Amino acid sequence: MKESERLLPLIKEAGVPSMIVFSGNRGGISDSEGIRNCVTGLKRIMPLAERLGVNVCMELLNSKVDHKDYQCDHTAWGVEVVRGVGSDRFKLLYDIYHMQIMEGDVIRTIRDNIDHIGHFHTGGVPGRREIDDSQELNYSAICKAIVEAGYEGFLGQEFIPSRDPLTSLREAVAICDV
Repeated sequence: MKESERLLPLIKEAGVPSMIVFSGNRGGISDSEGIRNCVTGLKRIMPLAERLGVNVCMELLNSKVDHKDYQCDHTAWGVEVVRGVGSDRFKLLYDIYHMQIMEGDVIRTIRDNIDHIGHFHTGGVPGRREIDDSQELNYSAICKAIVEAGYEGFLGQEFIPSRDPLTSLREAVAICDV
């Protein structure tokens, strides 16, 4: 945790609202043990994050395609960590691309868990490409649901462009600007 303790003041100084963290891989341990381990580790850094006013967001990733064996691969698992940490400064980074692969039912999951979410990432499924009509998610509807749920934070565009990156980014921003 010493690295986090070093980085948190730098994040605050730079005016960045959140630090992204990861659960690590299962490595053969049970979900309940993984949750306990994450809660124990995160509780060590949360007092400093709280004092500095920096949010800590654990990213939900898929373990099916991109991050084999990753622990925080379902919303319910991450919510248990959030509850265990018990700090308003600790939330989930809901990566829409990853959770579509693992769970689907993205809009309902977001609505049901918005109180535990502190940041969002986008990405087209399949292939983590542009979030346009070439993929299976309707990002305009997803973003409307996010706003309707009361979320006022950031949504990061995290896709791999297959064409001119600035054109793809402009299009993605327009789709998500609801």
